[in-house]
Amino acid sequence: MNSMQMFDVQGKTALITGASGAFGMVAARVLAEAGCRLVLAAGNVDALDTISEECIALGSEVIKVHGRPTDETACQSMVDAAVSAMGSLDILVVASGMNKVALINDMEPKTFTDVMDANVTQTWLLARAASAQMKVQGHGGKIVLVSSARGLLGHPAGYTAYCASKAAVDGMTKALGCELGPTGITVNAIAPTVFRSPLTSWMFEDNEKANAVRAGFLARVPKGRLGEPEDLAGPLLFLASRASDFYTGHILYADGGYTAG
Repeated sequence: MNSMQMFDVQGKTALITGASGAFGMVAARVLAEAGCRLVLAAGNVDALDTISEECIALGSEVIKVHGRPTDETACQSMVDAAVSAMGSLDILVVASGMNKVALINDMEPKTFTDVMDANVTQTWLLARAASAQMKVQGHGGKIVLVSSARGLLGHPAGYTAYCASKAAVDGMTKALGCELGPTGITVNAIAPTVFRSPLTSWMFEDNEKANAVRAGFLARVPKGRLGEPEDLAGPLLFLASRASDFYTGHILYADGGYTAG
């Protein structure tokens, strides 16, 4: 096998949840361009249609699942849709999740549990359903979770729920990497810092507020810039391909060196 063949995912079936979100769209485009067959799941119908059409234009075979991984039944239905349409499930990318920002004394307990459910419980349910199918197939598989630099580092501005949820994803990644390693299924996580998306676009603007926030943040980033969507493309393709066969239980920080210092 030559070096480029190690990154070949042509013909593989990938299920991406949260496919209408910032990271989910990146994942969909990258894997579509690489030749994957895609099962795209999202709650936002219009955005799901848009990213599906983009991926079809890139030459990918696409199945849409309108819904979120809210419970065991929904997660199993997504896996079943992939197997029914494509015959197998080779790659799972969990890009669904949420964040609610509030200081601890201003945050309702239900808000905390909603964030934990979306980022931790639903991730666990998806990994559970996908890994069971991959075991039946008997030729391994790739599970890629989405964590954050906030799983390692705290934040002073109301991130107790988010930081706790992403720290849990990190622990889950390590535990599942150990548990599923003997089956040939790898479990890894990409942990970005701030990167350009509809939610963070204001940080990239040239105005007093954005410039001040960005300057404070960049003081901690050795690369000297915020992240761009393409900064997530390489790590994703690596973790979804044979190139990462000896990597499992690993959290890959796409952060320009933010967590290194």
